[in-house]
Amino acid sequence: MDASQLGRWTRFAAKGGIGKCTAIQDCVAERAEDLMFMKDDEITVLMQIPGQVDLYLGYCEGVVGNFRGEAVRFHGRLKKPVLTKRQSAAS
Repeated sequence: MDASQLGRWTRFAAKGGIGKCTAIQDCVAERAEDLMFMKDDEITVLMQIPGQVDLYLGYCEGVVGNFRGEAVRFHGRLKKPVLTKRQSAAS
């Protein structure tokens, strides 16, 4: 993930992402793109990975990465992501 993508995801996480969840078990990152967290950590859910069952992109302790839904307890339903194009200032 490049720096600009990481910055966008970090800003989105600061706004609450599409929801929150709490880790119900420790999860060690096995690949560079995985999110590592400890039991009871709060994770901000950024998106569900398209075409994958139970795989999400999340933010925890300043890190963005993938995690499995089976390792967490979601706090209610996730919001539907809204994709918008930025308007230029000249419009």
